[in-house]
Amino acid sequence: MPTPMSHSRSHTVALHDNASLNVLDDGTGPTLLLISGLGGTANFWNPCVPALAAHYRVIRLDQRGIAKSSRGTAPCTIDQLAQDCLAVLDHCDVNQAIVVGHSTGGCIAQTMALIAPERIRACIFSATWGKSSRHRQELFSTRREMLFRDPVGYACSSVFMGHDANWLNHNWKVLENARANAPVTPEAQHIISERLDALIAFDRSADVHRITVPKLVVGARDDLIVPSFLQEELVTMLDHADLHLFEHGGHFFPVTRTNLFVPLVIEWLRTRHL
Repeated sequence: MPTPMSHSRSHTVALHDNASLNVLDDGTGPTLLLISGLGGTANFWNPCVPALAAHYRVIRLDQRGIAKSSRGTAPCTIDQLAQDCLAVLDHCDVNQAIVVGHSTGGCIAQTMALIAPERIRACIFSATWGKSSRHRQELFSTRREMLFRDPVGYACSSVFMGHDANWLNHNWKVLENARANAPVTPEAQHIISERLDALIAFDRSADVHRITVPKLVVGARDDLIVPSFLQEELVTMLDHADLHLFEHGGHFFPVTRTNLFVPLVIEWLRTRHL
């Protein structure tokens, strides 16, 4: 697991339902809000932060119930997670942000852009989807069953499915960390299962076309968790979105292909004067 950036400014955001969010804040300039996937950690983005923070103010968070953030009592839905992110922007005195959402974070980013369009300057949807599909339902339902039956196997399978084999073959510490931090307690399993339930229920196909800000959809052709056909499908639902597919990188390409992902983000934003 990446360690926190030593120079990050930290914030604690108190929410109405007694949840407390841990927020990390780097750099200056236009604000990028980075929202991670099912794992929900701010640290997911650590490989990307140094280069991004050279151009932008980069804010990221541990989502409710994850890492250093407490769970609170509100239902864990995508809508609630989007409201949490808006509360982070409020706390950090950010009127508008460019939102980069990976996987689950892409679902949250779509919802933010729909419920508070005035707060969003642009969206980058990374390895995400817009509507329910049999692939999503079957995979996430199977992962949910595995979570309770074999939590260590659940954690390890996520590593093998989420990273391309060549990268993982040189980074076995990721597997060792996943095994050591597997969700073996009922509390940890509940946090993950409710997030899986929120993803299974997610479907924005009826209204995602209403997102009018500049949009980039990014995927990897070898992603086994959120396959690239789902990004191609999402582009057809959006109005005038750009699409970029990496040939390799697996589901976690912001980590396994940081050297490609970050320049893509910076260049896309530069060409749109953001």
